[in-house]
Amino acid sequence: MDDGNSTKKTITLFGLIMMIFSAIFGFANTTVAYEQMGLASIIWYVFAAVFFFLPAGFMMAEYGSAFNEAKGGIYSWIEGAVGPKIAFTGTFIWLASWEVWLVSTSTKVWIPLSTAFAGHDTTQSWGVLGLSGTQVIGILGLLWIIFVTAFSSMGMDKISKVSNFGGIMTIALNGIFFILSLILLFTTGFHTAEPITGMNTFIHSANPAFASPIGMVSFIVYAIFAYGGMESMGAVTDSMKNPKRDFPRGILISAVVIAITYSLTILMWGISTNWNQILGKSNVNLGNITYVMMSNLGYQFADSIGWSHAAAITTGQWLARFTGFDMFVLYMGAFFVLAYSPLKSFILGTPKDFWPEKVTKLNKHGMPANAMWIQAAVVGIMVVLIAFGGRNAKELYNVLTLMANVSTTIPYLFLVGAYPFFNRNDKIEKPYVFFKNKTAMWTVSIVVFVVLALAVVFTLVQPIIEHAYMDAFWTIIGPVVFGVIAILMFSRYERKEKAKQAEDNDSDAKLG
Repeated sequence: MDDGNSTKKTITLFGLIMMIFSAIFGFANTTVAYEQMGLASIIWYVFAAVFFFLPAGFMMAEYGSAFNEAKGGIYSWIEGAVGPKIAFTGTFIWLASWEVWLVSTSTKVWIPLSTAFAGHDTTQSWGVLGLSGTQVIGILGLLWIIFVTAFSSMGMDKISKVSNFGGIMTIALNGIFFILSLILLFTTGFHTAEPITGMNTFIHSANPAFASPIGMVSFIVYAIFAYGGMESMGAVTDSMKNPKRDFPRGILISAVVIAITYSLTILMWGISTNWNQILGKSNVNLGNITYVMMSNLGYQFADSIGWSHAAAITTGQWLARFTGFDMFVLYMGAFFVLAYSPLKSFILGTPKDFWPEKVTKLNKHGMPANAMWIQAAVVGIMVVLIAFGGRNAKELYNVLTLMANVSTTIPYLFLVGAYPFFNRNDKIEKPYVFFKNKTAMWTVSIVVFVVLALAVVFTLVQPIIEHAYMDAFWTIIGPVVFGVIAILMFSRYERKEKAKQAEDNDSDAKLG
């Protein structure tokens, strides 16, 4: 038995940090933040880190160390704190949002890959055997899902290796970005492309669309979403060499490093990118902005050290290519973690007799392979329907995305809401406790819960303010539908359990 466990305990502290970095940190989040708010986005990223990411990280660290042998991740955490029904509902909403993420990302992943080869996005021009670009991407998305599922089902050590590489590539991309930006700062005599005119630069958005109070609040919501994904690490504790010590350490180190890296990266975009000159153009959008800004950085760097105009353009193109390859690897690392971890949390955390035995069965690598292939079939069918269904299918995709928007945040309400009950429960052994003072624990829990609740409420209210009533409907209906399905499923399970218990009691009475 011990030998079997030792082969599974493959994740080190460094491995966990790389997995967290791959799943959470998005280099593209910094370019989108700069496009939306300019340097004024920093203050809101710091706000989201202080009032959500760091305190939630401390909570996850406590949950993870207390339930370090639990296979169910966040399901086990919530169930241990407030019971199975609430845990099932919250985790089902969470799983549903990640399934939509898998559908959308399996098609997005080809944009950075095409940029790596061509220097810009060419996916819409891909055509094979009379198929349109969208249809080709749909088929590639299906093949991608099959590949990821086959690879992930081979065990945590394989997933960890890909995530490690993804984390290292993230560090490499940031390293190149920081070095080129600092050289550019020196060669231009410490003049930034984006003028800094006192604190006003860091308060008021460069983008007119985000200058109003409503625009600012909508950006806070986005900043909170940019830190999402920490809870997906809950399912890897049973594969760690020393989870009681390393899981809290890994989460806290990652939380601090990611928060600082986000803020510094946004600040340094101001060295090379003038918002009005580069981003205020019609051909720049949220899909290509990362490559546009990196290409501009390469051009500005080459120009500042005296290279020719042609050489500067070539430098920009190659930096865009490297960024495309790097982003592809990051997508891959996140995909391998998120194609497995949320599903494992749900399937293995819920009561064993809730599912058919085949669904919960683990393969020789300790992975719920059958459940993963069922997930692959569902996601693959959705990808193909959207790719080949024409306009109506694209509308379906937009609906799915809107349904998932709030669903990604609501599980945090469950986790944060359950935390005080977990913290106060002395029956649960807690090897690591950050919030020892009960007043501080309640204060932090309430503040984080309110920040999250306001983020959810505003996400629901914003489309109504903009008179996009159908968008508002689908945004609201997402968590409602997922929640109702979860409650119905669990109620059915409870009825079956009561009937089974009644049968057992009858049998015992007859034997008596």
